Amino acid sequence: MQYNRPHATAHWGMMNLDFESGVNTDRLREERFAKAQKAVQDSKLGSVLCFHWDNIRYITSTHFSEATRDKMARYAICPREGLPYLFDPAVPAKRGMCPWMEERMEPAIATMLGALPPDMRVDESFAKQVKRVLAEYGLEKEPVGVDLIELPMLEALRREGLEVVDGQQVMLNAREIKTVDEIELLKQAAAVVDATYEDIARAIRPGVKENELVAIATHKMLWMGAERVECAQAITGWRGRPHCHTYSDRIVQPGDMVFLDLMHSINGYHTCYYRTFICGKPTKAQIEAYEICSGWVSAAIDRIKPGATTADVCAAWPKAEEYGYRNEDEAFLLQFGHGIGLGLWERPILSRRFCFDHPAEIKEGMVFAVECWKGSEDGSGASRIEEEVVVTKDGCEIITNYPSDHLISCGLPGCEVHL
Repeated sequence: MQYNRPHATAHWGMMNLDFESGVNTDRLREERFAKAQKAVQDSKLGSVLCFHWDNIRYITSTHFSEATRDKMARYAICPREGLPYLFDPAVPAKRGMCPWMEERMEPAIATMLGALPPDMRVDESFAKQVKRVLAEYGLEKEPVGVDLIELPMLEALRREGLEVVDGQQVMLNAREIKTVDEIELLKQAAAVVDATYEDIARAIRPGVKENELVAIATHKMLWMGAERVECAQAITGWRGRPHCHTYSDRIVQPGDMVFLDLMHSINGYHTCYYRTFICGKPTKAQIEAYEICSGWVSAAIDRIKPGATTADVCAAWPKAEEYGYRNEDEAFLLQFGHGIGLGLWERPILSRRFCFDHPAEIKEGMVFAVECWKGSEDGSGASRIEEEVVVTKDGCEIITNYPSDHLISCGLPGCEVHL
């Protein structure tokens, strides 16, 4: 099925050049921080203390080894007035690498997820450090929002007399509408997956294993410049019905439906991008499953435009019981959409589970990943298709460009893709 929306491509190459504009990184840094600071001001908080990797990057444009992403080992403050402040394990390196941070940095104090035990009172040192910096901004008596935090650290901040409230919603407010440079980076990230799916189509054949397809995809995305491959799923044959969300070493056989979800990031900006293939030639039931799934994606995309709501989009999808699930809770993530940017899941969320009771307005500059699943009636597998779209002034543009208008056959004589 063809979509009724135009496709968009990346405007620029991935390198900074003297003869083309490309992504303006100075503008990217300035606009992101300005949006975050305005969100703090609109919230009536004095500041937001961020531990989440994506929020830290959004306000400071700094990064650190992915090995410590989930270790709560660095944090940053976005104040209501003034410039951001970073607490980082590698401040000496950042002085040279990130001159825009100037001297608004100092070493982080972290428990290493509790590896430094409570009797060392690391949490107390952390809380005093944060309070001191907030006092330098004149904000120690104002509410401080926090996105994520360890319980001992939270308790320590409160013992220091700080009023701690939820700050994640403030940061998600800031990140909801993407800037022109963010959209360009999202397009570039999608283009990397476009290329990766060409390699995957040529690799699908009898005898290849799911984990081999994951390895091929991971190598390609990293080779093309991904700074992180968050996840590469490869699901084949009966393992796709119901969708298990984890790959194995299952061997692909003729007649297997094969779908993948490739999630990586370029300069922090994500993809979430499914495609489905068939090893050999599809059966009538497999074609029907694919066409139904494609139709659901298309119907949702056609409803995405400024002024519409998430409930309007979700009304394009069938009830969970109509495609084999007991209820919308069990079917969550199967007929689904989500904002995407520095984070994999950003606002708004598209789901029949939530959106009818809590509809959100769709606005120009939002970027969505829209994904649907449909099992084949003969039990042989399932289709999963996902497109990423940028909301424009009068609709949306698709930025995921690998063909999805039909079920592509691979790997055997007489197929579309056969090496």
